Parts: sequence; structure tokens; C-alpha cells
Amino acid sequence: MPVINRSSGSLIGSALVTPIEIPLPGAVPPERQRWLSKLSDGLRKTGSSISSVFTGTQINEALYEDLESALLMADAGVGATQYLLDDVKRRVKDGGVTHPIAVKNVLVESITLLLKPLEKPLVIGEFLPTVIMVAGVNGAGKTTSIGKLTRHLADHGASVLLAAADTFRAAAREQLTVWADRNTVEIISQEGGDPASVSFDAVTAGKARGRDVVLVDTAGRLPTQLHLMEELKKIKRTIAKAGAGAEPTSAVASPGIGMPPHEILLVIDGNTGQNALAQVKSFDEALQLTGLIVTKLDGTAKGGVLAAIALWARERAKAHPTWRTVPVYFIGVGEQVEDLETFNAREFAQALLS
Repeated sequence: MPVINRSSGSLIGSALVTPIEIPLPGAVPPERQRWLSKLSDGLRKTGSSISSVFTGTQINEALYEDLESALLMADAGVGATQYLLDDVKRRVKDGGVTHPIAVKNVLVESITLLLKPLEKPLVIGEFLPTVIMVAGVNGAGKTTSIGKLTRHLADHGASVLLAAADTFRAAAREQLTVWADRNTVEIISQEGGDPASVSFDAVTAGKARGRDVVLVDTAGRLPTQLHLMEELKKIKRTIAKAGAGAEPTSAVASPGIGMPPHEILLVIDGNTGQNALAQVKSFDEALQLTGLIVTKLDGTAKGGVLAAIALWARERAKAHPTWRTVPVYFIGVGEQVEDLETFNAREFAQALLS
């Protein structure tokens, strides 16, 4: 069964056995290194604002006040900012740190550990097909991200079927069709059709044709559009009905994964800062999300929002210990198909402060 490896974004294996996670490689492949350079460039506005705090010669209260302001300006949020400040101060004291530059390294470590729970591989193949429902507001890059994810999967041997269930936006079906043609995959669509009906047909077709993945594109909507959020819930219920009776491809499937959709992903625009966190909370309340794709991290000054999301995810896990976690599966830094890559906490923290 195909497994997305979070370190390289590659699909590993195709045998019908329990998926495993491949260890991180000892060396960073050249293509990953090029992507990391783009990530660093994209986060430069955030990084330069935070890094300027450490240009002095003393570790004092003024430094911490400047760091607090920089983290808030980067949209880390009040809670995550306070968490990071407290953790940095503790580490500086315990480690006997004496120079501001060393405090910057301490901050990298604090951010890494905060973001680490968001780092998780996307597993494909425990069910045939694996049904992935994708939501997001208009303009977040949802349909484009689906196209990039399709390429990610198809390039490594997974057969993908697309469902054009965004029947509200005039050009959505045409846009997804372009991605289907570009990636040479099949698409299920209906002109003016009901989104839930399209989703049902796609899952049914995916089962009949033995596809590895069914990717369902849903209409972009604001969380305040309650009637459209109810439509999303209907799509989720319909997908579950269409997939009823599907058997896992392994004897033991991952905890919390059963009836489709097996993954419910939300695409958020990294430029929107705390508004992105508000979207995550609203869509999670309606759908119980299983993962995120963060787009448009090229040129943003709000990259700290991932810290806010990480703190929210930690609090969510305490409140709902039986729910699946909400990792960041992919982050995007540009318009090219290769600009969507798997999330790594340390890479992101280092890029944020490079």
C-alpha cells in the first residue's frame, strides 16, 4: 500500500500489508534542498522580523519584549507566543545561555518541539479506495492543491480518481478537469449536479475500478455560511454511505480510520494569519478534520500561525482524546506542481528563522 513519507514526499511500496513509516533519511536529497531554499525565501518576511530581535549584545527583558512583539506580529497568537516565551526563558536559564544569537537557536528548538505533533505522514492504502475529502474557503488554493496532491500520488504509483463536487463555483469543474488532464487521471463530474450525488458516484466508481485514492473537491465557503457548511456535512454522510462495506487492505488499520472519508483535509491560506486558525476551528467543529494543507507561504509575514495551530491542536487533543489528531500534511510555497511538499517541524522552524 502506498505510504507518503513525510521526509521526502515519496510513496513507498505497494504490498497489501500494514503501512509503516519510513525513517527520515540521513541526508537531504537535492530536490528537497531546493524546496527548502524556496521555503526559506517565502518565510523571509517573518524570519527577518523575528531575527532582528537577536542583533543586540545582551539578554534582558527588552529582548524578550521585542521577541513577544515579533511573534505576535507574525501571527503566532497570544497563547502560542506566551508558551514560546516561557519555554525560551526556561531553556536560556537552565542552559546558561549568555548571548542573544544563542537565544535564537533556543527559539528554533522551542518552535520545533511545539510543531512536532503536526508532523505526520499521510498514509494511503489501508482502505481501497482511500477517500480524501478536501474543504476550504474560496481563494485558499484548494483546487490547485488537489491538483498538486494528485500529481504527488500519481507520480509514485497510486491510481487517483477525482470528484468535481464543487458545483457552486462556475469554473471549478473546468479547473479540476484541467488538473485531471494534466495528471492523466479520471474525473467524475456532473454539470450543475448535486455535490453529494457527485461524491457518491465518485466513491462508487473508485471502488468498482479499483482506484487507490478518490479525491473529492468540495465547494469553497466561509465558515459563517451555515447552509453551505450543512452541505459539507451532507457530503461527508453521503461518502460514508457510498463506502459502506469497504474492506481494509490490511488486518489492522490505523486507529480512528474506518468508514470513508478516511481523510478530511482543510486547505488554508498561510497569508491570512489568525483568520486561518479561525477557519480550522470552524471546519473542525463541523467535520472533525484529520489534516491540513497550508498554502501560499511564499512572501508571507504571518508564518507564525502554525505555532497557533499547534497549540490549538494540543488543546484539542486534551479535550477530545479519542479523536484523530490534525497534522499539517503538506505546505505550499508557490504555483508550480512541485511547490507542494510534506511538512517537517524542524525544517519549518529553521526556515522561519533563517
